[in-house]
Amino acid sequence: MATILAAQNTDANVNRITPALFERYPTPQALAQANPVEVEKMIFSTGFYRAKTKSIIAMAQMVVSDFGGEIPRTMKDMVKLPGVARKTANVVLGCALGITEGVCVDTHVKRLANRLGMTVETSPVKIESDLMALWPREQWTIGAHRLIWHGRRVCDAKKPACNECTLAPECPSAEVG
Repeated sequence: MATILAAQNTDANVNRITPALFERYPTPQALAQANPVEVEKMIFSTGFYRAKTKSIIAMAQMVVSDFGGEIPRTMKDMVKLPGVARKTANVVLGCALGITEGVCVDTHVKRLANRLGMTVETSPVKIESDLMALWPREQWTIGAHRLIWHGRRVCDAKKPACNECTLAPECPSAEVG
């Protein structure tokens, strides 16, 4: 649920609103029966709150009806859930369930993979495929986290800190000097 809410929003805002949401709807069964108007009010600040409400309630309903109230443990089943595509599935499988099925490609991973010459692709699915071919499977989840961390703290979208970057000597995009 939190990963679906994070789309087009900040982690800080999602982390601010989810405790009350999890308290009100502690199980997929509870969320599956939620009043959409109540959920919309609780998640309003995430943006796209009507679509997200529809997705998280429908996701919970499918988890209950098709998966016995348990989050699916395969990519094939995860992407069947409303509001869940590969990025969300990779986050939940890799981070919450410890199952490595792929590489989470968010805006930071996309930017860094291109800047570092790991891919020339622009499609998240193609970028994921390129990274999966480059990295050993056991690095897929942590590798994405490392790129995200680096993208947030060093290799900013608008003003990368190339002079402070330990990867600059190997980076084809580095502007050091």
